[in-house]
Amino acid sequence: MLPVDRIRRNRKRNGEALQADLPLVVIAKVDNALQLTAVDERAAREGLYPGLPLADARARVLALDVVDADEHADRALLEAIADWCGRFTPLVALNLPHGLFLDISGCAHLFGGEAALLKTLCDFVQGQKIFVQAAIAGTTAAASALAYGANGTIVESGQEANAVAPLPISTLNIEEKILYALKRAGLKTIGDVASRSASELTARFGASFTFLLSQALGQNSQPIRPRRPLLDYVAERRFAEPVVTTEVITRTILSLASTLENLLEERGQGARRLEASFFRTDGAVRHIVLDTANPLRNAAAISAYYSERLAVLADPVDPGFGFDLIRLSALATEALEYRAAEFESSEDQNEIAGLIDRLSSRFGSGRVTRFLSINTHVPEFAAAFCPAHRGTNPGAWPQMRLENEMPRRPLQMLSPPEPINATAEIPESPPRQFVWRRALHKIVNVEGPERIAMEWWCDADAKTRDYFQVEDEDGRRFWLYRDGLYHRETNEPRWFMHGLFA
Repeated sequence: MLPVDRIRRNRKRNGEALQADLPLVVIAKVDNALQLTAVDERAAREGLYPGLPLADARARVLALDVVDADEHADRALLEAIADWCGRFTPLVALNLPHGLFLDISGCAHLFGGEAALLKTLCDFVQGQKIFVQAAIAGTTAAASALAYGANGTIVESGQEANAVAPLPISTLNIEEKILYALKRAGLKTIGDVASRSASELTARFGASFTFLLSQALGQNSQPIRPRRPLLDYVAERRFAEPVVTTEVITRTILSLASTLENLLEERGQGARRLEASFFRTDGAVRHIVLDTANPLRNAAAISAYYSERLAVLADPVDPGFGFDLIRLSALATEALEYRAAEFESSEDQNEIAGLIDRLSSRFGSGRVTRFLSINTHVPEFAAAFCPAHRGTNPGAWPQMRLENEMPRRPLQMLSPPEPINATAEIPESPPRQFVWRRALHKIVNVEGPERIAMEWWCDADAKTRDYFQVEDEDGRRFWLYRDGLYHRETNEPRWFMHGLFA
C-alpha cells in the first residue's frame, strides 16, 4: 500500500482533486509489459492485484486511475519513516521495497514494553495516512511473515515455529516460481513446508530458501544491516510537551553538548563530525551536521557553532507543532590530548581552526575551502580545493624555485588550457609567434622547454608536453606548451596556452 498512500498524500499536499470514485492502481513495465505493482482497497475489491497485466485490469474494470510507479519516491518515503523510527532504536534497516526492520533488543522497556511500543509506532504511521502492519518476533523472517499474515502479533522467544505454522507460504516473501512449485506440491502453509526434511527442500529449492525457512521458524537468526552506523557517543532529550522556541532548543543543545563532552572526555576523544537530529511530532526529522577543523569536545563551543548555524540556515528548522526529541551525536571522533603550551608557542593554528569552525558553521563546510598539495607533476592536478576542516596544516608544498629566482609557474592558470596557433622554425623549436584569442603575439624572449611526461597509468592516450615561458614585444609573459613529441607521439603537435605570469 505504500505507493498508493504516497500518491494520495502528495495529491492532498498539492491540492489536487482526488478521484475517489475510481480505483487507484500503480503500474510499471515488467518483462516489456505493463503490470500492476500496487492497488488501493477499491481496486482490490474489484478483483485487481499486483502482478496483473494492465490490459487484463482494464478488461475487468473500465475506469481506472492509473499512475506510473516511482521507486525513488517510494524509497524516500520509506526512509523518512525509518528516520522517525530512529527514536525507538538506532538499529533500523530497510526491508525493500516497502518494509522496515527494527531491532528493539533492550529498548522496549523504555517505551512501556513491546505492546506499547508496537501500538505507538502503528498509531503514528496510521495517523500519517499510511497503511501499516507490524509484528514482533525473535528473527527478521518470522517478524516479516507475521506482519504480513498476522498483524499485531507479539511472539515470545522460542515460539516462532508455532506462531508462523498456520500462515500461508506467500508471507515468506519468496520468489514466484518457488511459491508456485510449493503450491503445486500441496504445501500451502509454512507448517506444511516445515514438515518436509531440510535436505529435500534444499535439493529442490536451494540453500537460501531453507535458511529463510529456518529463520521463520526461529531456528536461525541473522542480524539486520542498519542504514545508519551504531554510534558510541550519543546524547538525547525527550520532552513531555513539544518545544518550539529557539531559546529552549539552544539550551537543550548546550545540555546535550555537556553530556557529550563528558562521554568524550572519559575516552580521551574529540568530535570531528557532529550531528544534531530534531524529531518533530508530525514525523519529520531534520539532521544538521557540523564538521570541525580539530577534535572538539568543549560544550560551549559546540553550542555556539550550532546556534550560529541555526541562525543562518537558508532552510530554517521549522518546529511545526514542536520537537519531542532532540539528539546530538558524534559521527566521527579522534584522539584529543591537552598539552601544556610552551612559552614561545604560537596560537595561530588554534585560532585558524576556530575561525574555520565558525565560518563552516555559518556558511556550511563545503563553502570554506583551502588548497591542498597533490603529489603529481601534472600542473593542473598539482593542487585541489578541499574542505578547510579536513586539517589546518596543508602540508609542505614542493619548492618550485630557488631564492631570487623568477617564478616557474604562473599564478593564473587557465582551466582547461586554451588552444593557440603557434609558429616555430622547426616542429621541435620554441615558438616565434602565436595567435591567441584572435590577437597576434610576437615573441622576443623564450625560456624552455620544460618537458613533463603525463601519467600513463591514469591516461594511456595522454601526450608528453614541452612547456615554454615566453615574453612578447609588449613585455607580457605567457606559459604555453606543445602537446606531443614530434615523430614519436604525433606528426602534428598542437599548442596550448596554460597560464599568465603577473
